[in-house]
Amino acid sequence: MSKTSQQNTATDANGVSVIHTQAHTSGLQQVPQLVPVSPGGGGKAVPPSKQGKKNSFVDRNSDEYRQRRERNNMAVKKSRLKSKQKAQDTLQRVNQLKEENERLEAKIKLLTKELSVLKDLFLEHAHNLADNVQPVGTETTTTNPEKSGQ
Repeated sequence: MSKTSQQNTATDANGVSVIHTQAHTSGLQQVPQLVPVSPGGGGKAVPPSKQGKKNSFVDRNSDEYRQRRERNNMAVKKSRLKSKQKAQDTLQRVNQLKEENERLEAKIKLLTKELSVLKDLFLEHAHNLADNVQPVGTETTTTNPEKSGQ
């Protein structure tokens, strides 16, 4: 199977050569390539989608232009308001989290202090119990006088 390709070259109004290459047997689609006409790069290659917009002149006094500008201005205002609102919401959330963090840190301090007090009480109580309890081997036995007489 041999691959054959065909090239068509055309020059547009901007002095750009457009080379259309189509590979017949590969099943590829036609892809335009932009190549400057002069080897020194005398002009910028402009994609075909931008060429029409550059050539069309828009009358700034026309109703269509005014409507587009008005819609664009409204969209910009809406976008800026949305961005400002998002920043305010974020700042409010940051402040809420800071307050919650301070409350939690205060609670941690309180609980740590409470734990320390309870621990000291427990150790003191355990120490007192240890002092009052005598070892098992040193218990003194008392005899009951009623039973000894019988």
